[in-house]
Amino acid sequence: MQSGKNTMSFRSIFDAGELKSELEKSGVKPSFMPYIWKQVIQNPDSQLDQIPSLPSAAYPLLTSKFKTLTSCVHSAMDSSDQLTTKLLIKLQNGALVEAVIMKYDTRLGKYNGKPRPGGMRSTLCVSSQVGCKMGCTFCATGSMGFKSNLTSGEIVEQLVHASRISPIRNVVFMGMGEPLNNYGALVEAIHVMTGPPFHLSPKKITVSTVGIIHAIKKLHIDLPGLNLAVSLHAPVQEIRCQIMPAARAFPLVKLMDTLQEYQKNTQQKIFIEYIMLDGVNDEEQNAHQLGKLLETFQVVVNLIPFNPIGDLSKFSTSNEEKVSSFQKILRGTYGIRTTVRKEMGQDISGACGQLVVNKRSIENTVLLTDIEDLQVR
Repeated sequence: MQSGKNTMSFRSIFDAGELKSELEKSGVKPSFMPYIWKQVIQNPDSQLDQIPSLPSAAYPLLTSKFKTLTSCVHSAMDSSDQLTTKLLIKLQNGALVEAVIMKYDTRLGKYNGKPRPGGMRSTLCVSSQVGCKMGCTFCATGSMGFKSNLTSGEIVEQLVHASRISPIRNVVFMGMGEPLNNYGALVEAIHVMTGPPFHLSPKKITVSTVGIIHAIKKLHIDLPGLNLAVSLHAPVQEIRCQIMPAARAFPLVKLMDTLQEYQKNTQQKIFIEYIMLDGVNDEEQNAHQLGKLLETFQVVVNLIPFNPIGDLSKFSTSNEEKVSSFQKILRGTYGIRTTVRKEMGQDISGACGQLVVNKRSIENTVLLTDIEDLQVR
């Protein structure tokens, strides 16, 4: 077994910037990168020196500096309805992050009065950091504090692992961490995901942020066509600061000005995430405040039922009547498209705000000896 020092010297083959740089140094064209990735995806057990038809200079470089995967699926847990699978992924430094696969049947409901086309689709919720420094008081990940950023390759590897379980159509950066606090790795990972061999559409990728203003300002340039989701969670600065300590650094007035500019540049809808906390932000007054704040925007407001996080919970879930009333005000009075999120994976702590790696989450999952042992029925 390699020592920790040696192991850490290997980079993920999906770390695009590193791979491109090393290939160029060796006189190998970076145009080989998608081919290398495709071979790794199609032949999960093969070694880098077994990839056929590469220039001879590529082999010593690949085997000395890169690994096909620097992470592994430590454990997996299926929800009781078999629609959600939570993956606990172990990085090569021993840290653990979580990714969640959520399956939807796109044929449910109607579109223009007709049944929707399609079938089962899978969305992958990925992590961008180990822990999070934002400290949102309703979120389990925030209780971990910030440990480290993931590399772009470690982010992409979550998609590789998940794709071996279910074909992934959508990716949402709503897992552990604040994606825009790991901006360089985020941009590089999404460029890989939208290029060959993954070919995900930017329209199928959503990045969620608490509102890192300086990063939002350049997002449309670096990642055109992407979906932006903003974790607003309160319609006024005072409430926002109470439940989201990081909001002090990003005043609501400045954030809304930045989002106005973003929308002007992209001509795209912005998704607003709003977690419903009983007696905190779910009153009719709050709905009117939110409606007035957003009435000049093209947005979709996603009302999210609060998911209790065990001993950490100091909040209660808003009842259905309050959520319905809140939704009616936004829709009826302000004409704002408003949905209520169907929560998935609560029974495996895989729902919104529940992702946290601790001793209990590790003990309560089923250890896997290999990725092939994963069975999603």
